[in-house]
Amino acid sequence: MTSHFRFAIFAALPLALVLMAPLPLGAQVAPAQEPGITRQQADQILNELRLIRQLLEKQGAKEQKEEITRAKLNLEGFAMLGSKDAPLTVVEFTDYQCPFCQRFHVASFPDLKKNYIDTGKVRFYSRDMPLDFHANAMRAAEAARCAADQGQFWKLRDVMGSNPDKLDLENILGFAGDLKMDTAVMRTCVESEKYKNAVQTDVLEAMKIGANATPTFVIGKSTPDGVDGELVVGAQPYVMFDAKLKELSK
Repeated sequence: MTSHFRFAIFAALPLALVLMAPLPLGAQVAPAQEPGITRQQADQILNELRLIRQLLEKQGAKEQKEEITRAKLNLEGFAMLGSKDAPLTVVEFTDYQCPFCQRFHVASFPDLKKNYIDTGKVRFYSRDMPLDFHANAMRAAEAARCAADQGQFWKLRDVMGSNPDKLDLENILGFAGDLKMDTAVMRTCVESEKYKNAVQTDVLEAMKIGANATPTFVIGKSTPDGVDGELVVGAQPYVMFDAKLKELSK
């Protein structure tokens, strides 16, 4: 619907409403002076208004549908959970200090893992998007990658994702110690900022596809080198993931 047509519709509405307005109680109208409108004309105006409303609703639905953002990602070399042959892929761009990421991690991820990842239906990738105003987020993202050097990426990710308020270096090293990691090696890795550039590359890619908050997800069909899917922003409930994945499975 063009903007000119939309303006014309709304410009016509006040006149139609005036024409349909009832006369004051007890008013007398002389047919020869003010003929008013007939019932047939009033019904015709109402029908036209209904048609206008239907057109506006259809246009609104079309515009809402067009707001869906598509995204393609190359995921070669990134941490993955699940079967590499899974037909569907979910990617999370996360900030370990973000309370909304914690909400997803605690409330939605367990069911997603149980029903889709562990059953071979979905492969799950973790990408980084530490926000500037979270003082410990960059350190935590780098620490997770350092943990991967010792084969403990997913375990440390799980602990940090559940404790966004305990991500100073000493707490992270405490988590690493609990996981039987070499904490001296871990400290050196984090303090040297070994993976800072890699984390920043993730942030740039997140911005490129339109991610503007954490967590941000890409949910779609698996491709040979990654995923082709839909961008979804925010700590979504499990039912949203379940509905989208079922739709993609058809």
